[in-house]
Parts: sequence; structure tokens; C-alpha cells
Amino acid sequence: MSPHERFGGGGSSLRGPLGRPVGPAGFAVRVTLAFCSEVRFSFWAMHTILIADDEPNIRKSLDRVLSMEGYKVIQATNGKEALDVVRRRAVDLVLMDVLMPELDGLGALGSMREELVELPVVMMSGNATIESAVQATRLGALDFLEKPLSTDKLLITVSNALRFARLTREHAELARRARDDGEMIGSSPRMRAISAMIDKIAPSQGRVLITGANGTGKELVARAIHEGSGRAGAPFVKLNCAAIPSELIESELFGHEKGAFSGAVRMRRGKFELADTGTLFLDEIGDMSLSAQAKVLRVLQESELERVGGAETLRVDVRVVAATNKDLLAEIERGTFREDLYYRLAVVPIELPTLEERKDDIPALCRHFLHLVCRQNGFREVSITEGAIGLLMQRRWPGNVRELRNVIERLAILSTEPEITEEGARLVLPQASAPRQRRALAGLSLREQLAAAERQLLVDALSDEDGNVAATARSLGLERSHLYKKMRAFGISPGTGKIDEDEE
Repeated sequence: MSPHERFGGGGSSLRGPLGRPVGPAGFAVRVTLAFCSEVRFSFWAMHTILIADDEPNIRKSLDRVLSMEGYKVIQATNGKEALDVVRRRAVDLVLMDVLMPELDGLGALGSMREELVELPVVMMSGNATIESAVQATRLGALDFLEKPLSTDKLLITVSNALRFARLTREHAELARRARDDGEMIGSSPRMRAISAMIDKIAPSQGRVLITGANGTGKELVARAIHEGSGRAGAPFVKLNCAAIPSELIESELFGHEKGAFSGAVRMRRGKFELADTGTLFLDEIGDMSLSAQAKVLRVLQESELERVGGAETLRVDVRVVAATNKDLLAEIERGTFREDLYYRLAVVPIELPTLEERKDDIPALCRHFLHLVCRQNGFREVSITEGAIGLLMQRRWPGNVRELRNVIERLAILSTEPEITEEGARLVLPQASAPRQRRALAGLSLREQLAAAERQLLVDALSDEDGNVAATARSLGLERSHLYKKMRAFGISPGTGKIDEDEE
């Protein structure tokens, strides 16, 4: 059988949807046999594939098959030509023979891996051996095909290679975004001291307790500690203790066995298991129930746990970094937090400053957030003037860095000019005027004015906490039930922080 016949010469062996023969123009919708038994319909995009082989018939047959599938094909007769092509043109995939004149496939593969790390390469050989396949894999080949080539196997390999390359690019982009989003910005004295402390404690195994107000960047510090440690290649797992109901927190932390409780239809690993050899970030640790605190204490002491409903003891190696916006020493006095757990967690305490305490960092933060927002939304780059930055530095920031980022995003979205000016910022930013407020309250009794001021205070506090009632109650020093009563009394809708017009 000739190479042309093996690859569907004449178009008789390749058929499209409903069994119709595939013509040279191809179809927008094609049928691909994947995993032998699964048929998938997918829309192809125009990918460019380089075929490097010294046999003209092989190149011609591959060109025909791939072109009929909608791919754009480029040919090269040896490894040197293949290198010249990938250096000059954008190529999505290389199919390359091992044995070629001038420069063989393995030699060209080594050079491609050095110059174009992300370019996927599939090697082919008519004299394939285990040794040559292993050598190609070590040099960075994505796959290895043995001649004579099967049409189905070729198409599946090409599709998988292109999909893998796309996922690799997406993963790299997501990792880059995560690094940018997680970058600690600031050169104020407080931030320099915190950065120096992180550099010192990150390589150790010591547990860290991060304290500070909401929006000060506690998770960024935790991630920086993980990235600077010997556990950086292992998982960084996070759990917001305030977001998990008390009856489910133990299952989230330690996992559960099938049938442990109603709804436990299968075994599930908890956060401690998932973070094994890595770092577990316990955010809002001050909101954890006392029963869960006791079990966390045991894991910290013994490095052992049992899943909920299980009898097997599991050993874990986890570094715990905890964070809270509460005064845990005061919580210990109230009896809501275990003193022994506090001293287990606070081996190294780090207190983060509010944005009010590091206003010198606002210019750098503004430019950083503006760049991120524009890139993530596909906007053109927008700059910000010194006047606009000065206006932002004059404001109070009860929501700290998180609030500043939200304001920068609002400015970027609403901006119609390539530069955010002070005048433009004034039009977007809410400007509360004390004289205007006093005029609005004129004619009201003292009691009515106090009530209006109290309602506005609650609305502002809810807005700062993004409508989170529990967090607002903590920031105001109120019981949650008391806050709900005041919200109902003042006509404030729960969960939104906005005044309910129907109740006014």
C-alpha cells in the first residue's frame, strides 16, 4: 500500500457528517473519532501545521489529509528547513520525521525546544524503536508516531496536540494573571518592613497569623509566604471559615466518608488533605466554631486527622497560615476562641496596616490597578494624572486596598478619555458634602437627625463590606441580630445595603 493510499488517496476513505465524502474544501463541522468509541463534532479553526519529511510522497499525503480537515500546511524537506520556517513564520504544530539529511529531526527538535518552548512537536519514524521514542520525549516531543501512519491516529494526535498547546497557553496566561493580581505593591516604610519579614519567615516551617482590617491584603501575604517557601511547588489551598456554615466546617476541613451524614453520597477529601505538603490558608479563623477549633488544634499538634464518619487516621504535612480581622485576644476573653489554638497559630504574627496608614502607596497602587483593569477588560491603556491621584489620596478608604481597586475599576470603565484627570475623577467619585447634608436635615428634630445619621452610617458600613451583614456587624461591634433589627427599622434591604424605597 502506498503512502497516498494509506492516507485516503482520492478522498474515498475520509467522510464527513452523515457519511458524505469530504471534498478538498473541507467542512466547517467535522467528525473526529476520539478515544475509539466517542464521536465528537467540533468547529475547526485555521491552524498552521509544518510537515518536515524528506520523502515527497509522505509530505504530499499528509498535506492532502490535513488540508481536507481545514488545516493550513507548510512543507520542509529536512530539519534545517524546518528551523528556518518556525523562525520566520507562526506555526501551531510541527510533524517531523526522525531521519532526514543535513539536520535530522532530533537535532532540529533540540533547537526548537530552546528557541520556541511552547511550540508542540510530534515526531514520526518508519524505523521506530523504544530508544528513539524515549530520546524524542526527553528532548521535548509531545508525541511519537510510527510509520506507516493511520489516518485516524494521525488526526487524533494532531487534534490532541493542538488542544494541549492551547491549554498550555491558557494556563500560562492564568498563572501570569494570578501573579499580577497577587503582587504586593507598595514601598512605604510599613510595607517594606512587611516584605522583609515575609522574606525572612517564608523559608521556615513556622505558622503565621495575619491580622488586619478587611481589604488590607491578608491573602496576598499568605500567598507570598507560600511562594517564598520550599512548598511553592505544592498546593496553596484556601478556606474562608466565615463563609462555611458551622455544621459543614468540619467536613470542609477534614473531609467525610460516604454516608457520614445526610447528603454524603461519596467520599470527599478535606482541605487539610488537599493541602498535603503545601500550605493551607485559613481566612477569617476567628469565625470558626469551638468544636472545629479543637479538631484543628489536634491536627496542628499531631499532624493527624480522621474524616467525618471515618475511623482511619491519616497523616498530613501542612503549613497553616491563618488570618482574621478580629482581635483574637479579646475573643479569648469572651470565650469564643481557644487560647491554646491562638498560641499554636501565632508563631509569627503579622499585622497589616490600613490604607490610611500607608497613603504613600496610593500612587503606585492606582497605576498598578489601572493597568490590570485595562488588560483584563481588553481596554486601551488609560493613564491617570497627578491631580486625580492627589484627589484619591485625600479620600478616606474604610474598605482599604480592595475599595481603592474597585474605585479604579469604576474610573477605567466610565472613562471616555485616554487619561483620567482630576475633573473626570470628581464626576465619578461620590462627594459627600457636610454643608449639603446639614441643609438636607434642616427642619428636623434632633432625634430625627440622629436617626437619619445612624441610617446613613449603616448604609455606608454595608456598602464598605459589599453588603455582607456578618462582616458589617463585626466592623460596627454589633450582634448580627441587633443589626438586622436596625436595618428593618430604617428600611434597609438585607444583603444589598441599599434603602428599600417601599419601606420608607
